[in-house]
Parts: sequence; structure tokens; C-alpha cells
Amino acid sequence: MANSWWEIQIIAEPSLEELVFWRLDDFGCRGTAREIKGNAFLIRAYLPQIKAHQLDLAALALRLRQDALCAGLNPPLTQWQLIDEEDWASSWKQHWHPEEVGDRFLINPAWLPLPENSDRLVIKLDPGVAFGTGGHPTTQLCLESLEMRLGEPNPNLLLADIGCGSGILSIGALLLGAGQVYAVDNDPLAVYSTISNRELNGVAADRLIAEEGSMDHLSTILPGPVDGFVCNILAEVIIDLIPGMNDISKSTSWGILSGILLDQVKPIADVLEQHGWVVATLWRRKDWCCLNIRRS
Repeated sequence: MANSWWEIQIIAEPSLEELVFWRLDDFGCRGTAREIKGNAFLIRAYLPQIKAHQLDLAALALRLRQDALCAGLNPPLTQWQLIDEEDWASSWKQHWHPEEVGDRFLINPAWLPLPENSDRLVIKLDPGVAFGTGGHPTTQLCLESLEMRLGEPNPNLLLADIGCGSGILSIGALLLGAGQVYAVDNDPLAVYSTISNRELNGVAADRLIAEEGSMDHLSTILPGPVDGFVCNILAEVIIDLIPGMNDISKSTSWGILSGILLDQVKPIADVLEQHGWVVATLWRRKDWCCLNIRRS
């Protein structure tokens, strides 16, 4: 059953949505689909069978219940079942639809036709098992921050995408006019997904370079200091990466950090200050935050 997947179904009230997404991401789920069910929402999340046992799933359900009770909300209903890989590939896709993000982007699933008469920048996406469909608040906040940072096309603008996932942020930056993006991720499946989506969007290979690794590897492959970077991963990982940000940056560089819950902002801001960075703006969507940072 190596190619079987757990399909986790969670029904919860809308106020619990962000906590559920965060918990599923932390659990290692690959791909999620969301739909409204009356006054509640249904999330389907997927995880390879070899990555979790029944007891792990029971523990996840318990954590989701505890999250809800701590937030003063009704506990969600959580259940799971095994499906084969073909069913997984089609199940979540049928619930994912085109979505407008910010003022300029439209995220369009690769298997659906492009919309007619749209003046938005279209990112065609097939994330596979990588994180980043454009539906999560952290991804949307990053894309909106890129809109703010990038105006006119600049072929000399060099960016980095740390923890690239599906490559959605790299592709978005290039569509906004960045010249070149170097993207890294510790997960080889994410790197494969980024390269696949690069080809899907007709981006030249020398404009989006994606390789397996983290900050240390990024330092070895960059042609020089970057003008800016994006990093949409968990807060605990961001804290570990902050000391290395100076190694890839100019004195004028900026950064976009997300994947951060509201109560995690201060610890991150403190570490940033210790290493010569300041939070220029903080954008918030429900419990998720995006920090736009610059050198102090």
C-alpha cells in the first residue's frame, strides 16, 4: 500500500479555519481542498500512508479538538480514510477552483481552461504534493506583498524564494517583473513541483533556478546578493534562518516573511532586530501574519 494516501476530512466552524490549516501544515499534509458546507466548512487534507499511522491521526484529531477548546470554539469533526494515489490525485483537484488574489493575480488550476477577458496576471498551477495553491492566507499575503514591492519590470532584480513549495511565489514575482529568482526547498518533491510549474507558465529555466537545499545551499548558488527574498514557512524555521539572511543580502535588501501566527511575531521580530533587520510593515489576515522587513 505504498501508494495509498490518508484523506483527512474536517468539518468545523469558519472561525477555526486558520487553526485547522496551520495544524494540517504542521502535521505534514500534502495538498488541501476547502469547500463551504452551510454554516461550516469542510477541509480535505492528504498525507501519504507511510507518513502516519492510525494513532498519529487520532493524535491530530485530539490536537484539533484542543485547539478549538482553547480558542473557545466548538470542536471540529475529524475523520479519515485510505484512498489510492489515483483517487487522491483527482479528489482534491475537483474542489479547487480559480481564485483571485490581491489586485493583480489569478491562480488558475492547470487542468482548467484559462478565464476569458481577465486582465489579471495568471499563475497556472499544479502543486502536486507541494504546499502552495494560493488558497492559504500566508500565500495570499506574500503575493500581495510582492505586488507592493514590485512595480515596473526590472530585468536586473534578483530575488530568492526560501522554501519554495509549488513555486507560486517565484512565478508571481517573475510575472510582476523581477528579472531572476533562485528558489530552494528541502523537499525534493517541492523542487520538482516548482520546476514543473515553471514550465507550465512558460518561464525560462535561467529566470527561475530551483534546487534542493536551504539557506546554506542558496548562499553557494546565488550569483550575488539578492535585492529581496520571500520565505513562507513555519515560524520556528524562520527563526533558525534569520542569521543567514545577511549572507545573501545587500544593505538595501528587503524580505517578506510569512507562515507566522500572531503570537509568534514578537519572538521573530526580536531575533530580526538582533541581526540587523526591522519589521517595516505587518499585514494580518485572521490569525496569520506577514512581515515585510528591511535592513536597519
